[in-house]
Amino acid sequence: MAGEIWQQLGLPEPDFALGAGSGSHGAQTARVLERCEAALVELTERGERPDLVIVVGDVNSTLAAALAAVKLGIPVAHVEAGLRSFDRTMPEEINRLATDAICDLLWASEISGVRNLRAEGVEESRIALVGNLMIDSLHRHRAAARTAWRQLPLRAQTPEDYGVVTLHRAANVDDPARLRELLEVLGEIAREMPLVFPVHPRTEARVREAGFVWPDRVITAEPLGYQEFLGLVEGSQVVLTDSGGIQEETTAMGIPCLTLRENTERPATVEEGTNVLAGTSLEGVRAAWSRRARRTERPVRTPQGWDGRAAWRVHARLREFLELGAIEQAA
Repeated sequence: MAGEIWQQLGLPEPDFALGAGSGSHGAQTARVLERCEAALVELTERGERPDLVIVVGDVNSTLAAALAAVKLGIPVAHVEAGLRSFDRTMPEEINRLATDAICDLLWASEISGVRNLRAEGVEESRIALVGNLMIDSLHRHRAAARTAWRQLPLRAQTPEDYGVVTLHRAANVDDPARLRELLEVLGEIAREMPLVFPVHPRTEARVREAGFVWPDRVITAEPLGYQEFLGLVEGSQVVLTDSGGIQEETTAMGIPCLTLRENTERPATVEEGTNVLAGTSLEGVRAAWSRRARRTERPVRTPQGWDGRAAWRVHARLREFLELGAIEQAA
């Protein structure tokens, strides 16, 4: 889907496509580290050594690219720095901790990130609250997303009132007993409100391997493009997910979200937004759904920096870093 994403976001094709693909965490991280290092060496040999490498998020390539740059003596800035679930069984948490430990500049997407970094003893000069770049993207593409969603054949099969499901984390789908419970509770919810479920390949494989069947009124679909999925979510009444980014998007759009996890590294979505931690047990998700159905609407605040202008603050920090470097070189 990479080519489609570049096109939908209006971005140019990358100069270097690492082509690391999937695989185990170690294998994928190693491939990205090796290929990113080769790209940085090539740029250096051409006289185009980067002044700064920017890494985003908490995936394996985030950590691998940061490692490649740091080992070559290139400064690194981490966007979405400081997010913590405090659950070291999550591969993403290890990536977050390790990336922040080696980066020079730590740019947080929400205030909890700043608090966490300060608690870890990071120098104040390395920390900045820049806001949420993903919400910038949401604002930019929201109108196009509505059009893209309306044009999908799936839209014609979808009732006016519906919920959305995404489920992909290993902790949820690799354990057949937990997956069975989640499918059971999704079936119960679907009897009250049809659910549209763009199924991740990992989840599809686990359901098939376990011999499970999809519950009635759960409308399954292939994974959607960025704009189509954004349009699907915007038109929904509720989202059930184990994704981190979707917690943020639903908060920005004011859509109730039940997160099928025991913790979140994005507490602003719970403290200020529409997110509720539902857990992963059948009883926990049932209870969260029941509370959501009965609760009175509470005001939703937009977390600080989720205003569609995070990119401008990143740009300002980047320019400040580059100008300071030029001054130091001239001194």
